[in-house]
Amino acid sequence: MQYLNTMNMDIKKAGVLFDLDGVLVDSEGEYSKFWGGMAERYGLPATFAADIKGTTLGEILQSFPEADREGIVEELHAFENAMLYPVYPGVKEFIHELHANGIPSAIVTSSDDVKMSYLFQRHPELKDAVDAIVTGSMVTNSKPDPEGYLTGARLIGRDPACCFVFEDSMQGLEAGRRSGATVIGIATTNPREKVSAIADKTFDSFAEISLDQILGK
Repeated sequence: MQYLNTMNMDIKKAGVLFDLDGVLVDSEGEYSKFWGGMAERYGLPATFAADIKGTTLGEILQSFPEADREGIVEELHAFENAMLYPVYPGVKEFIHELHANGIPSAIVTSSDDVKMSYLFQRHPELKDAVDAIVTGSMVTNSKPDPEGYLTGARLIGRDPACCFVFEDSMQGLEAGRRSGATVIGIATTNPREKVSAIADKTFDSFAEISLDQILGK
C-alpha cells in the first residue's frame, strides 16, 4: 500500500487521533495475559485475546456467561489498577511537537472510564496532553467500525480526511481507514509486514517519528 501524499496538507487543518494500548502505552501484553487466562478458563479459542483487540468491554463480555460477567469486570478492574501503563519512548516528545505546531489531538480507545481513571492516576500528564478523549462508553460500535475515530475528529474540530490515525491492532487500523483518515501503523503488537499491509505508513516505534515525517516533508 502506498503512503498517501500529504505534502500539500495544510498544517492548520490537520488533526491527530491516537489509539491508546499498544500505541501510547505498553499495555497490550498485559491484556493478552488477562484475556488469555479468561479464554482458557471458559474454554474459548486460543486466539480470543488477539481477536478482541479494539473491542469495547461490553462486547467482550458477550462471550462469557451472563452470571459471571460482573465478577469478570471486577477481576479486570483489579488487574488494571495494578498495571503501570509505561508510556512508549518518543510519545511525549511527539505530542509536544503537535502542541508547538497548533495541531489538536485526541485519544480514541475502547477502554472504559474506570481503566482510564487508573491510567491517569499513573500518568496525569497524558490527560492534559490531548484535546479530547473518546472512551468505549462514548461509542455504540467497536473497531473496526470507524465511529470512535469519527467522534474523535469531531471533538477536535477536524475533517477526518485531514486527520492522522495512529494504530497498532488490525481492527484499529481498519477503523482508521474506514474513517477516511491517513493511517499510521505502529508495529508494537503485530508484525511490521502485517501492519504495513493496511497502514499508509508504518513505524516500529514513536522514537522514529517526527511531525515532518508524518506530513511528508
